[in-house]
This record gives sequence, structure tokens and C-alpha cells, in this order.
Amino acid sequence: MPQSRIRRPSVLTVAAALAALAATAPAQAHTPSALPALTPRAETPPLYDDEAGGNADADDPAIWRDTAEPGRSLVVATAKEGGLRAYDLDARQVQSVPAPAGPAPGDAPGRFNNVDLVHGLKLSTGRADLAVTSDRGNDRLRFYRVDRDRPGGPLTDVTDPAAAPVFSAGQDEINDQRTAYGLATWTDRKTGRSYAVVSQRERTRIALLELLPGRSGTVGYRKLRTLDLPSSFRLPDGSSWTPCGEPGQLPQVEGMVVDPANGTLYAGQEDVGLWRLDADLTGTPALIDKVREYGVPGTYDEETEECAPGADPGFGGKRLAADVEGLTLVTEPDGDGYVLASSQGDDTFAAYDRERGDDNEYEGGFRVTAASGTLDGAQECDGAAALNAPLGAEYPHGLLVVQDGDETPQESGREATGFKFVRLDDVMDAVKD
Repeated sequence: MPQSRIRRPSVLTVAAALAALAATAPAQAHTPSALPALTPRAETPPLYDDEAGGNADADDPAIWRDTAEPGRSLVVATAKEGGLRAYDLDARQVQSVPAPAGPAPGDAPGRFNNVDLVHGLKLSTGRADLAVTSDRGNDRLRFYRVDRDRPGGPLTDVTDPAAAPVFSAGQDEINDQRTAYGLATWTDRKTGRSYAVVSQRERTRIALLELLPGRSGTVGYRKLRTLDLPSSFRLPDGSSWTPCGEPGQLPQVEGMVVDPANGTLYAGQEDVGLWRLDADLTGTPALIDKVREYGVPGTYDEETEECAPGADPGFGGKRLAADVEGLTLVTEPDGDGYVLASSQGDDTFAAYDRERGDDNEYEGGFRVTAASGTLDGAQECDGAAALNAPLGAEYPHGLLVVQDGDETPQESGREATGFKFVRLDDVMDAVKD
């Protein structure tokens, strides 16, 4: 990302007509029942989204590697109003960090949606690894320094108190919750500067933020530019299609990941498909795969708060069932690797070639299913994180962590969520087969 391209804030709007020109991956089959079934090696304790469970709802994970002792690495994960959780590689909780309250009674409380990592950011107190989370409740990013051996837990809040809302002009807009939602971070290898791309809830907008050190070891940010993905699409038969949703809502983006090798952002527009674009939000985005429901008309029912689908015109993709959710990157030493996407609608994961020159071809898929004993699989997955590096004896070839949106509860009648830990070599074998 050349520095000259990011100095001047700007707003880019991508015309809906560009969607008709977007590239699509080859129509290779992705039949859920025929995909390899992988089993987890561990799962976190269930989180309950009720008062008795602390209003905690699992959403998105990130994997922090202890380079000195890889077996002591951590998984940092969001729990929405329940804040952040840190787990060891046995999936045992080692810390719970509460989300901040709203600024005044009646204001929206903190709600941590997505999390990512920044390594070796230069602060006023020295370099540090950071867990960065989107606080949807307060429309801000929050930063937590990672120190594995700190008494009281490895995560310390180092957010600059002056950090401004990402999208909102004031508290009334924040309370409407069209706020910071999806998140991906990366460091430009040429300049050493670190960035975050943040999506806006119920909108198609994505913002580029530069991360900035503040006083006394704190971290803030400044907005550089925004980009709007399309909200309506020209179909092959000449008609126009807009994904069905609640009145006033646009097809939002949540799952995102940046390939730091080439500055490529992959973004999942939940009801549309998987986009590829420059992480500095310049250039023209390309839709590399569509959800199966792409082009299907729908009618919103206010009573059920659901969309009743019409006849399928057959313009959708073959691998992804809405919503497109958690995205993560698997890198390999030779430069190859995969972009993994959660196909939430059919409880599967799709793998795409990481190389842009190959048009991110579809390479295969897999499911995460129940293991013998007490471990169940992953359903309705919201978030995922992969790390292709040794992580101790249990994960010598790396780890994939996926959110489970339908955790088997330990207490009858309570809906629960959690995270599953899967060996990455199992994933690689499944995709390559």
C-alpha cells in the first residue's frame, strides 16, 4: 500500500452495475453431505446469552501465537455484550474481559463483534502485540495489549480514551446501532504502518482506519477513506435485484480478512457473496463467488420478521449458502494457501485459492461435525480463524478455530454458543483431497 495512496480521505461508491461484470469462480459442486467431515479436538465452555450467563454470545476468534513457547498460545474471542474471552489451547478460559457500559443510562452498552490481531505495533512504551475488536455498541475500535504472563490475565485495555466513533456523528446515531461491525487488521510490509478495515452494520460501507500510538502506551486511529459496495445488482436477464431485508437495511458485510502479502481484502457480503478488493479501498471490487440465493426475490413479512423467498431464477453460486460469514486465511511457506469462508446457511466451509492471478478458484470444502464423546460440531458459524504454524504438541501443524452458533447446551432449555478447535492439517488434507 504506497503511502501516497492513503494520505487524503475520500469516499468511493461502487456502482451497482459493476456487479454484473464481477468475476465468478468455476461452477464446481459443493454438496454438503459429500464434503469431508472433520471433528474438533477441543471446545470452549458454552456461552449463554441471558442474564444468568452474562449476556455472552460467541462470535469471532483470533489466534495469538507465543513465539517463545508455542504450546502456551492463546485464542482471543468476542462474546458480544459479554466482552472478550481468552482461552488456552485446551480451550480452557484464562480471562474474561467485560465490555464497557454505555456513556449514560439508556445508551447502548458495549458489544464486541469481531476481533483480529496486530503484531509488534510500536507504542510509546515499546512494541506490543494487540487484540483489536470492533465495539458495535459504542461504534469504536478497542485495543488490548497481549502479555501472556501478566498477573490477572493476558489482556490489558490500551484504547486511547479520545478514540472517536467510526461511523456515527453522535450518541443518538450510535444508539441506532448502524455502527462498527466486521473487522480485519494488517500491517503494510513496505511502510510498517498498521491498518484496520471496518464494516458498518446494516449498510454496505467499509472504512479504512490507520492505527496510531497515543500517550502512555495507548492506541487510537484515524479514518482515511470509505467505500460502498453495491446494494442492488443487475441480473443476466436484465432485471435488477436487491437482497430482501428489513425496511431500511442494506446488505451488510461482516466477515473480512486481509492477505498481507499483496494487500488484498476479502469481504463477505452476507446475502450476496464473497468480494475481493484492494485493502486500501482503491480500485474496483470483484465478486469472486455468489451465494446460492443470489437473484432470488423475497418479500419481508413484518409479523415473522423473515423474508419469504420467491422462485429461484438460477443466477446464484454453487458453494455458499447465505449468510457468508467468518473469513480467514491459510498461508503456506511456498506462497500458496487458501481463503476459507463460512457458508452459514448449510453449515459448511468453502476454500478458495489465495492467488489473485488464479481468480481465487474454488478448491474444496469441509464440515465440522460431532466427535465421539461430548464434542459436537459447528453449526451456523459466525467467525473463524486459522494459523498455519506449530502450536505445541496437540496442534503441531497449526489450528483452525470456528464459532459454533448452536452449541450443545449443558443445561436443558438454554441456547448456547461456543468455539471449536480443529487441527489445521486435517483441514488441509480435506481441501487437497
